[in-house]
Amino acid sequence: MIRAGALLCVLAGPVAAQAPDTFSLPAGCDAFVTIQSRSCSVEHHFTCAGDAEGVKRRVSLSEDGLTYAGSTDTEAQWLDSFHPFTGHSERLESSPADPASLTELLETGRDSYDFTTLSDQVGPTRYVGADTLTGEVVTIDDVTLRRTAYQITAYAADGTELWSSAGNEYVSDDWRMFIGGTGRVTVPGDAYDKNDSPVEFIFPGEPGFLSANPKHDCGVMLSQLIAPIQGEIS
Repeated sequence: MIRAGALLCVLAGPVAAQAPDTFSLPAGCDAFVTIQSRSCSVEHHFTCAGDAEGVKRRVSLSEDGLTYAGSTDTEAQWLDSFHPFTGHSERLESSPADPASLTELLETGRDSYDFTTLSDQVGPTRYVGADTLTGEVVTIDDVTLRRTAYQITAYAADGTELWSSAGNEYVSDDWRMFIGGTGRVTVPGDAYDKNDSPVEFIFPGEPGFLSANPKHDCGVMLSQLIAPIQGEIS
């Protein structure tokens, strides 16, 4: 399996070599949707030959370039990620106490989780939280999604709370993945609101597919840019 950090290295060269408005994936990878979101972000979702069945990968870009590379499995369980702004990577522990399960969420309306990520740069981080279906079904740019409510808290190895967040996201039954929404992030001594909601879904062959340029809310200085980036896994 291609790790997120290695994937970033593979991506860096081709992206620099291509036209500035086109994002290039590595050989053996195929994108199935580009999402233009609020907060000046565009993300590309794709699969790669050689990955386990059901594994999906995502890269996110801002006006400053690549901001995130990561992967999830068929249960929408986070596997690994790389954060270019901090230079750190994370990977899921081998035996989570309570693995995230999209199947449980869709079948029962709620899924709790309790897992730890491992990082050579920042050490272990524990995540505890839950996702709940609100019962709302929404259509955004002709794509049907379920709305969720979430709450999550991240803890350092010594049990100190690093940050927490609560809000609403979306989940796609067809793609078996979560899509960003709105929320409030609380860090020691501060809190801020974020909005990663999708605006446009762009498919292969459509104008803007694999665009490297975010479109919405750009040109505005964001007061907070993923403050708890050590623990951002979505």
